[in-house]
Amino acid sequence: MAGGCPSMWGIYSAMEYGPAPEGAGSAQAWLEAHGRRFGHFVDGKWLKPEGRETASSINPATGEPLGDTLQGEPEDVEAAIQAATKAFKSWSRLPCHARARHLYNMARTIQKHQHLFAILESLDTGKPIGEARDHDLPLVIRHFYHHAGWAQVMATEMGGWEPLGVVAGVVTWSSLMLLAWKICPALAMGNTVVLLPPTHARLSALLLAELGAQAGLPPGVLNVLTGEGALAELLAIHPGVDGLTVASSVEVGRSLRRATAGMGVRLSLQLGGETVIVVFDSADLDGAAVGLSDTMSCQRGQVPGARALLLVQEAVAEVLLKRVKTRLGKLRIGDPLDKAMDGGALADEAQRLAIETYVEEARAEGAEVFQAWTALPAHGPFYPPTLITGVASSSRCVREQVLGPVLVVLPFRTAKEAVALGNNRPSGLAASVWTENLPLAMEVAQSLQAGTVWINGQNLFDAAAGGGGSKESGNSRDGGKEGLYEYIRLSWQSWPRPGPTELDYKTFAAAYGADPPPIPGHSGVACPTGPELEENMPRVDRTYKMYYGGSQKRPVGMASRPILDPAGKVLAYVADGSAKDIRNAVEAAHKAAPGWGKRAAHARAQVLYYVAENLELRREEVASRLGVLMGTPLEEARQEVDLSLERLFHWAAYCDKSGGAVQETPMHGTTLQLHQPLGVVGIACPDERPLLSFLSLLAPAVARGNAVVMIPSPRYPLPALDLCQIFDTSDIPGGVVNLVTGNRDHLSRTLAQHQDIQAMWYFGSQQGSQFVEWASAGNLKRTWVSHGAPRQWENPTQGAGEEFLYQATQCKTVWIPMGEIFAN
Repeated sequence: MAGGCPSMWGIYSAMEYGPAPEGAGSAQAWLEAHGRRFGHFVDGKWLKPEGRETASSINPATGEPLGDTLQGEPEDVEAAIQAATKAFKSWSRLPCHARARHLYNMARTIQKHQHLFAILESLDTGKPIGEARDHDLPLVIRHFYHHAGWAQVMATEMGGWEPLGVVAGVVTWSSLMLLAWKICPALAMGNTVVLLPPTHARLSALLLAELGAQAGLPPGVLNVLTGEGALAELLAIHPGVDGLTVASSVEVGRSLRRATAGMGVRLSLQLGGETVIVVFDSADLDGAAVGLSDTMSCQRGQVPGARALLLVQEAVAEVLLKRVKTRLGKLRIGDPLDKAMDGGALADEAQRLAIETYVEEARAEGAEVFQAWTALPAHGPFYPPTLITGVASSSRCVREQVLGPVLVVLPFRTAKEAVALGNNRPSGLAASVWTENLPLAMEVAQSLQAGTVWINGQNLFDAAAGGGGSKESGNSRDGGKEGLYEYIRLSWQSWPRPGPTELDYKTFAAAYGADPPPIPGHSGVACPTGPELEENMPRVDRTYKMYYGGSQKRPVGMASRPILDPAGKVLAYVADGSAKDIRNAVEAAHKAAPGWGKRAAHARAQVLYYVAENLELRREEVASRLGVLMGTPLEEARQEVDLSLERLFHWAAYCDKSGGAVQETPMHGTTLQLHQPLGVVGIACPDERPLLSFLSLLAPAVARGNAVVMIPSPRYPLPALDLCQIFDTSDIPGGVVNLVTGNRDHLSRTLAQHQDIQAMWYFGSQQGSQFVEWASAGNLKRTWVSHGAPRQWENPTQGAGEEFLYQATQCKTVWIPMGEIFAN
């Protein structure tokens, strides 16, 4: 070009990012206004008791002290819970519209101070200012607006439910967004909150509480305690806490599950896990590369899903990784307050050393490690975006979570293999599927065991869409109507708060055959009713066996237990099941569960209708046996059979009427909420209404696509066993319904401890309920227990209400973006 002037392309190619620092003046001024010393925020004011130790909040990027916060003590926990309990009496009775106004005012107040929040969040966590400003804070505000709406319509949309009371929130992940996820639905539903923010990032939570008071939130409605993790257990076991919502690691979740066992506390767990990213050869590889690099730039190990596993189809693996490496080499890691930075700092030096240990161990195993060191700061807890390829699926970096900007890569050949690799993990937090083949994308999205799945996208969240995980990632949901159930209870239910009993978990119900049956010949056998046989012609003995895998089975232990009539005579003997029988039944259930879960909802409904039809044909026979067993008039027994028929029809009707919905989110696209089966559900039935309660528990689980392993009433198991012949003639696939008779607590012990049971429902004693909750911590299975409180099973509200539908399904959110015709 004339005069030696560079071309436009030359200028564009040579351009470099310059520094674009964001001023921290507003945050520094707020810190100074408090003298950089903060107490707890309790009952609408600052609480600074004497004699407390303090901890310094440090800017992880620079090591600069930001301020000192208190290390709470048990007395502080007591003060916060008392304030929340007092506030609950008035807050829960406010008109829905009044609570909606309070949440709306909170949203407006946060908006006014959005810049302050973003700066403080960046200083406190090391998060890039752009991420805090453009992603997190808009979501926080969106949650308050959205849940103001739920507060407004609670009376109509959540009829029959009421608030729990005082909810304790324990958050160990450093994210203001997670705090909002826990606070908003709890407040909207009329609860009061005591919040324990993360140890290393407390300042944003204190600012939120202070601004809540400024916005007019009544004193005691939102309280914030600061301290170490030991306070979490103090909150969890406090008798004044009615609900506990946790966003933390799997280890913390297990600990709190065991600590709250038997206390009647509603426990909501959102735990750690990884994001499984599946890229097919039909994907837009440039789009996938952008999504992968963006994901790695925000992975600092301080939020759930802070670790990613990439599964890429072999045919495009080399091309995709080349593009990802190119993009990673362009990422800028450094000062979080620089608006031109893609990535910020880790929590501390210890986290950086932990990541380095994982990476070097993989390198020693022969893995290929790519690291983008471009422009990495010389000092501070920074780590470069890292790709690990050429590893075996058994490698430690594949099996365990590397909490940082590390992407582990595994190749696959077929879609089935990809799904198998993605599901072969104890956690199930989130996943993304990259392909231009929509049928393939939807099938893989439904097959992956994750609570949230993005199609051709990554890290999409909204207050209207339930977010959460499955398996060891917890089973709670944050956002949408699904998220509200974590903070409400049924209005009719007298909330059981028994408190834990002294229970030896090692020996409880561990002995098999602890209650020996009567010695044969020492107790008469009641003569069954029915027409007399010819003289000197004995009746054929009725042998009651167990039922699993579609056929009747003798117990492994070859033992029986007596069933007595009201006069105390032996009416029949049934199989006395053992742990081995339970394991056999679970194996049969797992063989049947995938096919049953994928069967069309209409087909499942037809099977339940068929069961009802065949039960109707044997109405008089079943009623007669039930009357003899219970010692009740025949007419009363007929009524129970008729109610059981009605219950079957009820759940047959719901087979194809609760599959999910389309969520209305700001994203240009479609966000689906799918109600999927849990898998295999263990169910221990109560003694009251033995036929009706048995079918009231079986029908919703089966209707929604689960396979069940059921323990019928130990005292009155005959009505359930009489149904086996009906199941055989009603087209129920073998293994969908499995029955094991015996001691309820002994058999429930094995089910609750089983690592391949997805949920456990227990309707028995308080001690049994406590053990089931404690044992469920093994694989963090969902539990639904009665705490020894009886139900009126004949009452449709108690025996067939909305909670049955909620307990029988898990919510999966699938995000499907659009943009082929319109860009936005």
